[in-house]
Amino acid sequence: MPYRWTAETPERLNLWPHRSLPRQGFVVFIAITAGLLAVPLLAVLGSPILWALLPFLLGAVAAIWLALEKSYRDGEITEVLTLTRDLVTLTRSGPKGQQTWQANPHWVQVSIYHTGGPVPEYLTLRGNGREVEIGAFLTPEERKALEGELRQRLAALRRAP
Repeated sequence: MPYRWTAETPERLNLWPHRSLPRQGFVVFIAITAGLLAVPLLAVLGSPILWALLPFLLGAVAAIWLALEKSYRDGEITEVLTLTRDLVTLTRSGPKGQQTWQANPHWVQVSIYHTGGPVPEYLTLRGNGREVEIGAFLTPEERKALEGELRQRLAALRRAP
């Protein structure tokens, strides 16, 4: 799963998006795509049709390149949840900067919306007058599993002397 609890004090949960295509695979994919799109051009080499098709094929490769680059930028998002006896802190870092949410662990509520959220199994933390999403990039199954873990850890934190 693309999240991990640390065993140190304070307890921390690190979350990150799953990366299915490494950078080296990205280069290979673009090269193969460009090569396969160039094959039909062999039939029209030396004719004016080549110049009519070329911009569309280059545009297709550029669109794929830009979409994958955006995916990599979105993949730079990380979330860190820190649990202490006095404070729960969620810090989300990404290409657009950093956002932080804090609340007293005694009042933090874990909620999961099975339907009606922007994603299935929408997982949130509520406290200090705000409700924040956690693990937006996780799969629905991972969010369900994380919900149980969060409830257990917060309950243990509340029972601690």
